[in-house]
Amino acid sequence: MRRPAAPLLALIAVLAAVLAGPPAPAQARTAAAPHRPVILVHGYNADPGVWGGLDARLRAAGYTDGEIHRWGYDTHQSVNEVLAGRFAAYVEDVRRRTGADTVDIVAHSYGSLPTRWYLKYGGGTAAVAHWISLGGPNHGTGVAWACALWDQACRDMTPGSWVQKRLAEGDETPGAVAYTTFWSGCDEVINPDGSVPLAGADNRPAGCLDHNALLGDEAVARGVLAALAG
Repeated sequence: MRRPAAPLLALIAVLAAVLAGPPAPAQARTAAAPHRPVILVHGYNADPGVWGGLDARLRAAGYTDGEIHRWGYDTHQSVNEVLAGRFAAYVEDVRRRTGADTVDIVAHSYGSLPTRWYLKYGGGTAAVAHWISLGGPNHGTGVAWACALWDQACRDMTPGSWVQKRLAEGDETPGAVAYTTFWSGCDEVINPDGSVPLAGADNRPAGCLDHNALLGDEAVARGVLAALAG
């Protein structure tokens, strides 16, 4: 049998390569690494619906349904006696359902306090990689005096309250958790503005934003995504 001429062999090889298509890039052949589950915790007198803007940005960055979780709770209850324990149970449920060793937390306003209590006094540092606070009353806010007479959560938010003193004792950022805060110089709810930053955290100024504008600001969202990836 006669062998095909060399030019014919070359043509066959070219045609085979064309039909096979270009080789898939290494990134395309490897499934994207999953993100750590992130739990979004709303603030006082709010609900999980406030997270629409950040939720959309997380999804645009590649987060999936199973990686984004929103904790809803009664914001008129005590930080230490009720909410921190319920949040701890929620974290364990997320870890069980996802199989993740650790989760990330993004909290707005009052949501910063029960999540901090969980980290400091509820053993949460072993289960959390990143904790991010947007406009949290981390050292109290004078605005809370307006409702402290009848509302336990407001009492917990007042400067010098038992909860505030306990959270400020010793290390404000315990464990190997990466702590980040975002604060605004124009926040009408957190007074003084310096209540938000924590010793040992990455404290980032967000410019002149209203309290709730921290939830949807594009620059803040980019900062949150960068902190989660850090």
